[in-house]
Amino acid sequence: MLEFGMLLIMIVALVGVVAVYLRGRGGFRTAHPETGTLYITGVSPRPDDVAGEQFVTITGNVTGPTVQGALVYGRFAWDVNAWPSIGDLITVAYPAGKPERWQIVSPGGHPSLGS
Repeated sequence: MLEFGMLLIMIVALVGVVAVYLRGRGGFRTAHPETGTLYITGVSPRPDDVAGEQFVTITGNVTGPTVQGALVYGRFAWDVNAWPSIGDLITVAYPAGKPERWQIVSPGGHPSLGS
């Protein structure tokens, strides 16, 4: 009887470890993210006298099929020659119902924005 109890405990522990592993890798997430639009309402100042990529903080509202005007923000490495500005629209993707986990949809992750 003791051996059966220990075997049962080991099986439950193994199932728990596998579940945590799959959750961390996205095994339980939806396969098809939603696509929406980010309207930029705030952006950190463009650095002067530097070239290449610098960090930018973007604040805005995500609008999509199931989300209307969710306030989000993010920090990215961005080319200073294509610095984003308030009023720009960016296409983003996010898991269904979770706009706070948005990502930019663009080749290379750096759209050519800035005005």
